[in-house]
This record gives sequence, structure tokens and C-alpha cells, in this order.
Amino acid sequence: MRKGQLEDMIDPSGDNDSQQGSGGRIPDAPGIPAFVLSGQEPSPIPVLIAVPHAGRAYPARLLDGMRKPGAVCVRLEDRFVDRVARGVARATGAPLLLAQAPRAMIDLNRAPDDIDWEMVKRASPAEGRRPLPSRRVRSGLGLIPRRLSGFGEIWRGRLEEADLRARIDLVHEPYHAALSRALAGLCDRWGAALLLDLHSMPPLVPRPGSEPARFVVGDRFGASCHGSLVGTAFSHFAAEGWEVAHNRPYAGGYVLDRHGAPGESIHAMQLEIDRSCYLDSQLLEPGAGMEPMIDLVSGLVRRLAATVCELAQGPGGKRWAQAAE
Repeated sequence: MRKGQLEDMIDPSGDNDSQQGSGGRIPDAPGIPAFVLSGQEPSPIPVLIAVPHAGRAYPARLLDGMRKPGAVCVRLEDRFVDRVARGVARATGAPLLLAQAPRAMIDLNRAPDDIDWEMVKRASPAEGRRPLPSRRVRSGLGLIPRRLSGFGEIWRGRLEEADLRARIDLVHEPYHAALSRALAGLCDRWGAALLLDLHSMPPLVPRPGSEPARFVVGDRFGASCHGSLVGTAFSHFAAEGWEVAHNRPYAGGYVLDRHGAPGESIHAMQLEIDRSCYLDSQLLEPGAGMEPMIDLVSGLVRRLAATVCELAQGPGGKRWAQAAE
């Protein structure tokens, strides 16, 4: 790997002392896990924070296959939102699942069959079973990102089928299996659990006469979490003086579809944060807003945890079966 590609993969603050484990493997990066799960055991809070799009472990072969790697990688990343997540986990005790594999390699917020088969060399699904391309695939942002507006095609050539399979088997499947296990463990302990899937977004264009939303709460239009959790999030941001939007323009993706199961007391919410609120003016490096953002989101997580506990005690909840022990 080239210099700088392992930046922040191991937290220099020593937070990895609480690491529960790592898993998967980044293809062409021997010894580098695809993700790291950290936190106390048992967890002191029924909220799991996950960051699927901030990985910065770029194997040399992946970069060599790109047309404009420097610009494309930064554009695809949820730039340094993992630093926000680490700070929040440190402040609240929430377990944290960080993807280290980059989104340019494989998008963990896409279904494993959400593939643009035209970018795969000499490969296609079984005859007669090819799914229609999804909206995300048509936009160039399927399981393997293909193109970006303003940049065009990302890759110099087509992807080998064996490379596609390795990315799914070594990164995507282990990540989601670990996420499922972690949420199940929280639910068993507390009677309910919440996944806070953390992302970042470019600044939104404001509507005439209004301030732009700095946060977007996504719940798949009510399908992935209880409405009281969304209400808690809106109440928190309003009390702190921040504009927030609901499901527009980001309602959540495969992560929420797969892991949100409110009927089973497992809730999932996506939170998009405006990058200009915690990065510098170029949206490249951590800025003066980083620590205030950590404090703001930490307060949110504490309030969400209290709401999860209330849900666990209500109708259909498991009433803190193990948490009270």
C-alpha cells in the first residue's frame, strides 16, 4: 500500500483497547481486516453506531485501476465521519462498527445483487435471472461504484468476476453478519436495540427563505424504526438550534432494509451530517467543528438510548430481560 493509505485505521488515542474484534479481509491488502468492532462488553447502552462509508484502506491495485483516484476516493468517502463516530462512542459507551474497506471497493449500503453487470468482464447472473438495473445502478452507484457526476467513469477497465466475488465474500457478507450479531446481542441484553448508521453529505441547497438542513434522519419512510426515535432526534436537534430533514433527500438504503426490524425490537436509523459542519472549508480535513459535532451527536445518542429503553418496556418490548440482571 502507498503511504497514507492506512491513516486512522488504528485509532492513535488508544480506543482499540476496548476492541471486541475485527473481521473480513480487504482483497489485495494482506492482514488488514475489512471492519473493526469496538466497545465494552456487555454494552452499557442499547445503541450501536455503524460507519460503512468512511474506510480509507486503499490497496495499490485498486488505486491503479482508477482514472482519477485522488478525486474519486475523497468524493466517495463519508470524509472523516468515522472520527465523529469514535468520539461519540468514547463519550457514550456505544459499541462502534467501523468499515475499513473503502466504498470505492464495495458499497456496504447496497444489496449484494445490486450490480451493474456491464462493468464486470465476461460475467453475468444466471441466464433468465438477471434483475432489472436499480435506480442506484443506473445512476452509477451500485454495489461497485461505476461513475460520478462531474468525473464520469471511475475505472480504467472492467472488473474481473473473481474480484467481484472476493469483495462480496471477504467484505460485504462478513460486515453484515457482524452487524446482525451485534444488534441481536444488544436486543437480548436490553430488550430492544437501535442501529445508528452514520453518514456524511455535501451541503444541501437551501430552499428560498429557509436555512439548509444540516442533518437528515432516514427511516425508510417509517419502515426501519419506531416513530418515537425519529421524534427524539428531531426534538434534540431543534433544542440545539439545528435544521433537520426527514427522509429527503436520504431515506436510507440496504443497511436499514436488512437490519431494521421494529416488530422484533431492532430499530435502524440513518443519520446524514453536513460535512461543512465538522470539516475545513475545503471539506478535506477535520475542522473547528469536529469537537462540537461530537458533543452534539453524543447528546443525541444518549437521548435515543433512553427512548430505546422506553420501547423495551412498552407493548411488544422484551422489558429489559437481561439488562436488569
